[in-house]
Amino acid sequence: MKILEIKNLCKVYGEGETRVDALKNISFDVDQGEFVAVVGPSGSGKSTLLHILGGVDIPTSGVVRIAGTDIGKLDENKLAIFRRRQIGLIYQFYNLIPILNVEENLTLPILLDGKKPDQKLLEDLVEKLGLSERRSHLPNQLSGGQQQRVSIGRALMNHPALLLADEPTGNLDTENSKEIIALLRKFNRENNQTVIIITHDERIALAADRVITIEDGRITRDTKRAEVNA
Repeated sequence: MKILEIKNLCKVYGEGETRVDALKNISFDVDQGEFVAVVGPSGSGKSTLLHILGGVDIPTSGVVRIAGTDIGKLDENKLAIFRRRQIGLIYQFYNLIPILNVEENLTLPILLDGKKPDQKLLEDLVEKLGLSERRSHLPNQLSGGQQQRVSIGRALMNHPALLLADEPTGNLDTENSKEIIALLRKFNRENNQTVIIITHDERIALAADRVITIEDGRITRDTKRAEVNA
């Protein structure tokens, strides 16, 4: 089942001499349960791609369809609701609310959606993330790796169709980076969670089922796991 369909995606910034073609006619599909790493040099367009997939930026042209919904046809309010319910976002710098503890940060997206948190899912996430002894701690009482775990849990609380991560290990040391990669892989395998990661981290690329390389706004390579490990 295709969870993501991208057709002829283009993104242009500026006009005339200041025009920048950040994405140039990009097309690809992602099946449910795939673990995809998007790699490329700085300025290649990979972060622009992630922002468009996350519904926080708008393409100049093209189609982005997530779980059967063409997000380009949604108005601002409907897009905000869709993004909150169907897309989980993980950032390099965690973006936790400093006055909320671990459990409150985890459940915030659910509460903002006017729903009651799924207590069974919450308990499961807290355990799998290794945060059972930290659930009442504030972000400034956590290590960088623990904060990123909270960020991952928060992104998963709504059972999103798509989990997007922007350099999730970029702010972590080697040991914490390994743990975060292992956690993302665990949720991918055990829950059939579709994951797309923008990364410079070669270890994530090696752990992925598929690696998409972007250069100068175009896909230059799209390789499956057998080819990646060849």
